[in-house]
Parts: sequence; structure tokens; C-alpha cells
Amino acid sequence: MPSSRRVLKVASAIREVVSMSILTELKDPRIHDVTVTYVEVSPDLRHAKVHVSVMGTETQQNLAVNALQHAAGFLQQRIGRRVQTRYTPRLKFVLDKGVKRSIEVAKILRDVLPAETSSPEAAEQELDDPDPGGSDDS
Repeated sequence: MPSSRRVLKVASAIREVVSMSILTELKDPRIHDVTVTYVEVSPDLRHAKVHVSVMGTETQQNLAVNALQHAAGFLQQRIGRRVQTRYTPRLKFVLDKGVKRSIEVAKILRDVLPAETSSPEAAEQELDDPDPGGSDDS
């Protein structure tokens, strides 16, 4: 079922408010290197799942998500000022592992691709040098 325009606009506004509040207003030392990747809002606009990416160890990630959940009331207050709805959505923070997976895939590709790119270069050198033995006729 496709989301309505209103739900998408509310999700975008929540993402913007939460991102800016994390960056400028939250002073909790556990909350750093946090990026809001996307927000899912229920059709009745009462609940919002905020997906965040946290750089660091798994322990740091869990601490950051717990700290964000602890600050949910403050963030909901900020959202209530910005979004004009009957109910301010209740926030639930979820760790987005997609970014971590994409970094791991990129690392694997970097490890694999140099081996593949050296093969075409070797093939080009063989085409340029018809005498691979290196014997000089001079």
C-alpha cells in the first residue's frame, strides 16, 4: 500500500527535526556520529520509527540508540512545534544496519576489484609486447 503524501511529508519533517536536534541541541556524550537515515510513520501518524546509523563499535551503537530513546520526549516536543498534527508521533529509534553492510560490501569489492583490474592490464601488456620472452634481436 503506497504511503500518502501527507505521511511522506510528516516523515520528512520528522527526519529534519530529529537530525537538526541531534546535531545542535542534544548534549548527551553517548550521542555522536549519529545519522538519521530515514523515518517510517504509521498511517494514523501516531508512531514513527526513526532509523539511525551510528559509526563505532556495537557497544557504542547500542549506547547511542538507548540515549536517543531516552531523549525521545525532548525530540517529540521539538517535532510537536514543527509538525501540525492532532497527535505528536511517538518515536522509536532503530539501528539501521544497512549503512554498515554497504561499507562492508564496498571493502570486499575494493579487495576483489584490484585483482580483476590487474588482469586486463596484463592482457594489454601481452598484446603490446608480442615477444613475452624478452629476447632482444639486436
